[in-house]
Amino acid sequence: MKSVTLPDLSNLKIALVCDWLTEVGGAEKVLLAIHEMFPNAPIYTSQFRAKSAPSEFTGADVRIGWLNIFPRALRKFISPLRYFYFSHLNLNNYDLVISVCNAEAKNIKTGTAMHIAYLQGPPTQYYWGQYDEYIKNPGFGKLNFLARWGLKILVKPLRRTDFKAAQKPNYLLANSTYVADEIKKYYQRDATVLHPNVDTETIVKLVTGVSKKSCTTLRKELFNDEGFFIIAGRQTNWKRVDLAIEACIRLDANLLVAGYGAEHQKLVDLAGQNPRIKFLPCYDGTREIVPYFTIAQTFIFPSFEPFGITPVEALAAGVPVVALARGGALDFVSEGKNGLFFKEQNVDNLMTALQKVSKMKFSGRTIQSSAQKFSKSNFKRNLNNILVQKLAARHDR
Repeated sequence: MKSVTLPDLSNLKIALVCDWLTEVGGAEKVLLAIHEMFPNAPIYTSQFRAKSAPSEFTGADVRIGWLNIFPRALRKFISPLRYFYFSHLNLNNYDLVISVCNAEAKNIKTGTAMHIAYLQGPPTQYYWGQYDEYIKNPGFGKLNFLARWGLKILVKPLRRTDFKAAQKPNYLLANSTYVADEIKKYYQRDATVLHPNVDTETIVKLVTGVSKKSCTTLRKELFNDEGFFIIAGRQTNWKRVDLAIEACIRLDANLLVAGYGAEHQKLVDLAGQNPRIKFLPCYDGTREIVPYFTIAQTFIFPSFEPFGITPVEALAAGVPVVALARGGALDFVSEGKNGLFFKEQNVDNLMTALQKVSKMKFSGRTIQSSAQKFSKSNFKRNLNNILVQKLAARHDR
């Protein structure tokens, strides 16, 4: 058998690409982990806002173009412009290009450079698998009528453009099994599953540092020392926080709702004056939310998502997760070991699952160990192995 010399990544000229860099989210955390692996690689993106992006990117070599003149708030409206922008971004003077994308960044020109695109979600959802749901509620508030009209007119050419762009990368990575299946279905390409990084190591350390006394005090302050469910994250319509609130109201159960977003006031109105529903509107990252995870009975994850960073953070804190049996949750929830599924995205199904999980016993240590495969160190090691294998295979042709 012919021996293959594995490439030394440190000797390669590498570039990173992302759709935008204007907020703190799952894709940005993945990009940050890759940036830590290749700190000298420039980051190409359509828009950059240093104040709202992760602070760790301050001082990084972030390269932007003319799209940066648009306000951050208009990001949803300029998708066609981003396709145009990235289609004219030529990075053929690099050896390796890694794009972390939800939509348009995969459309870059790379020439002879090897391009690996890491998709943080399935093929652009509002063009493909979630088109019907998106048309019902595009999430533009009073401008929903305009978004529906525009998408109905443009969806066919946008699908053609998106499909063509997805054929450009040499290799595709998917952040979950669900996403890999959707890529095969709509882009007709195979993708390697690489789960995103979750800061499990930090969470385990934080849990260890939470004293029993502080837990007791916090539980008394919240619900007079009674047990409670918790849901956390951005409050948007598709996160379905409303299901958790309605289910807990009907069950007369305690619920802590942590996070903020466009739906916040609607959720507050839904809860009304019910003393069993309490809100923690803002929290400063994992350090502040972990103590609440530690004393919660169960984390509720009712949304249909490509993966789900926050529920894995809850698992790392030793909290079982009740999740919708669709999407990325299938990759991290194991029924009876670290949580429970409910099949239909409605209040009745969720209520049944919450009643059932309340009677179950879980091992906190087992739950925590189930989250460790999603650690940042594992992510970096797995990505490094994939890059080396793909480069070696390409060189050996």
